[in-house]
Amino acid sequence: MPRRGLAPQGRARWLFLGLFLLLVLLLFAYLLECTPPADVSLVLPGLGGEPYGKDYYQALLQEQDERHLSRATSLKRQIAQLKQELQEMSEKLKALQEKKELPGVQGLSDTNKDQEPGDLLEYLHSQIDKAEVNTGARLPSEYALVPFESFTSSKVYQLEMGLTRHPEEKPVRKDRRDELVEVVEAALDIINNPDDEDGVEDDVPMQRQLYTESHFTEGLYRTERDKGTLYELFFAKEESSSFRHVTLFRPFGPLMKVRSTSVETSGVVINIIVPLAGRTDTFSQFLHSFREVCIQQDRRVHLTVVYFGQEGLQEVKSSLEKLSREESFSNYTLVPVDEEFSRGRGLDIGARAWKRGDVLMFFCDVDIYFTPELLNACRLHAVPNKKVFYPVVFSLYNPAIVYGNLELAPPIELQLIHKKDAGFWRDFGFGMTCQYRSDFLNIGGFDLEVKGWGVEDVHLYRKYLRSELIVIRTPVSGLFHLWHEKQCADELTPEQYRMCIQSKAMNEASHSHLGMLVFREEIEAHLRKQAYKTQGKSED
Repeated sequence: MPRRGLAPQGRARWLFLGLFLLLVLLLFAYLLECTPPADVSLVLPGLGGEPYGKDYYQALLQEQDERHLSRATSLKRQIAQLKQELQEMSEKLKALQEKKELPGVQGLSDTNKDQEPGDLLEYLHSQIDKAEVNTGARLPSEYALVPFESFTSSKVYQLEMGLTRHPEEKPVRKDRRDELVEVVEAALDIINNPDDEDGVEDDVPMQRQLYTESHFTEGLYRTERDKGTLYELFFAKEESSSFRHVTLFRPFGPLMKVRSTSVETSGVVINIIVPLAGRTDTFSQFLHSFREVCIQQDRRVHLTVVYFGQEGLQEVKSSLEKLSREESFSNYTLVPVDEEFSRGRGLDIGARAWKRGDVLMFFCDVDIYFTPELLNACRLHAVPNKKVFYPVVFSLYNPAIVYGNLELAPPIELQLIHKKDAGFWRDFGFGMTCQYRSDFLNIGGFDLEVKGWGVEDVHLYRKYLRSELIVIRTPVSGLFHLWHEKQCADELTPEQYRMCIQSKAMNEASHSHLGMLVFREEIEAHLRKQAYKTQGKSED
């Protein structure tokens, strides 16, 4: 009997002990929460080192308030957009559900089950997976690629002009202007308020310099009608070679952050490869601009000249040696080739002549003028084993026609403008490209069986389109094709000859200037009649 009475007492003692331990644990947690840190200088900057005054902390609080206010405004805007999208999607799903319940449409439920996800966020992310954001899509031809359009804080460089739009224009339409402003603001918000996944160290707020709209250098965007709009934005501080790259995607709804990364370009050398045969005067002009842009400004380039034939070789060699002496520039290679000229063959030789591992290559021509912006674009848009860059060149018209009303055409530097009567975006040309040597070799390089003009560039471009690499195709403001008279040789195949004639015709003058030439006699006759009438009236 006494033993049976001990059980309830034992349970009570264990219960009391458990409550006591719980109380001790709560007290210990309370002490941990309330005890100040051992080293206050690790929490409040300035206490362990230099003393900071009242102004510092007021400025710190003000900056924190501004950041939080900016963040709150951005979040409110995104929440409002998400609510609107959610409402629209709910209405669509409701309408779809009503259709499913109608007699005779029973099979619709199964067929649309995968096409209409019930969760909005799942649907929006599925749009990113469908678009060419993280990996390239296999495309059937060069016409299947949707090219990017590029923009700065004040201008948009566009391919589709028609007869009314311009190759370079300010975004005068309010919807486009508001769209681009919103995208830049969203990217700045992401950079200045990084997440853990962005891989950016979070400095003390007073020590970190925030990015502003003035640090925006370039943006690209393109819209795929069944997916959404992809934006690639780049920011850099003054005189810095370190860029911030933000990718945004609008799946026909609010913007969604894809990634935010740092891009360091200071150590990226570009091997500029130029195939050449003859044209020594044009090469001297090319070296003049190369000296100004690549040696005096960029200073991170190597020049490879592949020269075909013996005539003019010594002159080219002397020009390169003179440049080397005057600028203390030794980063060049001259590769003489004693065979018939082939652009693809020359570029292939130039690519294989490099023996120092992988390198970013720019396939160039002697009649191309480029600026430091083009070199930066190459470094930003070409990524080994992921992206190749095919910039669209702005091709200048015949200056004798464009500036026919002047006694002399202006200097080359003054002809480099993006005007409708000055030139056009050469969107049918694929010769200028920036790509890594490893990608070029892995894809198989040029088709060396093709000789002569044009087709080898398209063949290489198609190879990339049919691979899993992403092809970046966009107009670049700092890349110009200087006018020169074209000769279409009789030895070309019918396809090559047609492409050559097409290029020659489009290279001469704008639609309006060609029209003035076609109707020149009619115009002159009209002017003579007007002069005769004016003279008759004056005699009366």
